[in-house]
Amino acid sequence: MSMKTYTEVFKKSKENNEGIFIPFLVAGDPDYDTSLEIAKTLVDNGADALEIGFPFSDPVADGKSVQNADIRAFNSGMNIKKCIKFLKQLREYTDKPFGLLLYYNLVYNYGIDAFYKKLSEIGVNAVLIADLPPEEADDVIEASNKYNIEEIFIVSQATNNDRLKMITEIVGGFIYVASVMGTTGARSNVEHNTTDLIKRIRKHTDIPLCVGFGISQPEHVKEVLDAGADGAIVGSALINIIEDNLDNEDVMFGCIAEYIQSMKDATKR
Repeated sequence: MSMKTYTEVFKKSKENNEGIFIPFLVAGDPDYDTSLEIAKTLVDNGADALEIGFPFSDPVADGKSVQNADIRAFNSGMNIKKCIKFLKQLREYTDKPFGLLLYYNLVYNYGIDAFYKKLSEIGVNAVLIADLPPEEADDVIEASNKYNIEEIFIVSQATNNDRLKMITEIVGGFIYVASVMGTTGARSNVEHNTTDLIKRIRKHTDIPLCVGFGISQPEHVKEVLDAGADGAIVGSALINIIEDNLDNEDVMFGCIAEYIQSMKDATKR
């Protein structure tokens, strides 16, 4: 299936006067087949794009919810080969953009060039390597450019303006704005300095900004979009719905559909 680009999706959302909503899930959580159906449910209920995590043994940027999802995925037998199969099947189902959020060791062990070549063949739009600083990303940038994969980087409140400028020169797709210092996880409110961070980044670039880490409620989506962001990324809150309903998939899928619809509705001005 042909695929839409992030540029196309951001352009269309702007024309429609809305932001974009990107849910995150771990491939294989709680098992391969259920996870693939969850991904399809996200697409069918309003997600503009998806962020897919590969389970990893030491996810230093992730909190308890994602760690538990990684464990469930590993227990169900997920590995790199199955993750790649997952991406292929997802691309066959949707033309919406999706990117990966994973850790450098997985890319390095596969082989940087071979990994990006494989993603290009599948039709993956973007990669965010959570533990790879942009200063050390030359080999990855080279491969991403070679195979036309967008390379996404995280900007946080600790990112000074010089480093921000450097990131804007190499980032693709969008800038991932971490709304909090620390690991991923659903939180009850958006910190005030998150809106300040969005405004500071916006002074330096017109590259789309998507805010993640701690976004869990429709009000959070509205707040970051009002501050100047172009989209919102939600992971832990969605993963918590999965975890809370492992023994009843009908309820799980119903709750996921309702949640995704409410979060997408919050992006509409």
